[in-house]
Amino acid sequence: MKLKNSTLLVGIFAAAGLTLATSNAFAQQRERPQGPPPEAIEACEGLAEGDSVSFESPHGDTLEGECQYMGDELVAVPKNGRPHH
Repeated sequence: MKLKNSTLLVGIFAAAGLTLATSNAFAQQRERPQGPPPEAIEACEGLAEGDSVSFESPHGDTLEGECQYMGDELVAVPKNGRPHH
């Protein structure tokens, strides 16, 4: 009987841990700020709208793009991305 109770408790704690881990992952996803990544903003510092740039994405890819205004901010937009005017 003790073995069954121990197994049941281990299962309950494992399920609770999985639930907590999943919940934290979704919470982090929702907390991502909206708008362009900082790398896209930094790539256009000191440049003008229409200037060509290359920059590293948050995923580590090197992207070719063009500086475009998004609101009042100059941002690098990948060539395969759509303009944000």
